[in-house]
Amino acid sequence: MTFLMLIADTAKQVIDTANHAINAPTIPQEELRFGDLLLKGGWVMIPLGILLALALVMFFERYFTIRKAARDESSLMGQVKASIIAGKLDSAIALCRNSNTPLGRMLQKGLLRIGRPIKDIEGAIENIGKLEVSKLEKNIGIIGIVAGIAPMFGFIGTIAGVIKIFYDISKTDNISMGTISGGLYQKMITSAAGLIVGIIAYVCYQILNMMVDKVILKLETDAIEFIDLLEEPSK
Repeated sequence: MTFLMLIADTAKQVIDTANHAINAPTIPQEELRFGDLLLKGGWVMIPLGILLALALVMFFERYFTIRKAARDESSLMGQVKASIIAGKLDSAIALCRNSNTPLGRMLQKGLLRIGRPIKDIEGAIENIGKLEVSKLEKNIGIIGIVAGIAPMFGFIGTIAGVIKIFYDISKTDNISMGTISGGLYQKMITSAAGLIVGIIAYVCYQILNMMVDKVILKLETDAIEFIDLLEEPSK
């Protein structure tokens, strides 16, 4: 009988405990907001923001410039070819000058060298082509630098934060897990931000390089077609 009473008392205590847990007020969890995370990153977030803005400004400026240079110039080549075949050299030069494009400037330099050996014409076109490509690649290297140093800034912020955490611990002798983890997660924000900025800059850098490579290939193809056109009468 005593054993049954003990079991009943134990069951009653378990039920009371469960009811108390169910009816206990729930503690609202603090929401982790993106803006709060950025603020907790500290002073390192300022140079990271500047680097991100710099990379994006450079990217869009170069993107539209390269895109303009990569537009289809088949009509220009056709008009220049027709003018050369018709013997209207001045008209062909005027067409190239008015186009105000990398291909137009290359063809104009070649047309101005007509009458000289083909090697001289090829050399002149090649030199102008190198100059035009260097103009397209202007400031792309800055985006590559941002892609390299942004993660480093993030790691610097994290390391500086960890040093401060352990310095505070050495002064207060407070080695609680809450103190360490709370300060550490805030400092890891800078590493994450640095990696994100670096990835964005790296992607932008690669996109622009691929666009420039396509323009180079197109200019080389058009230059070869132009040289073949000049060699046709001598064949």
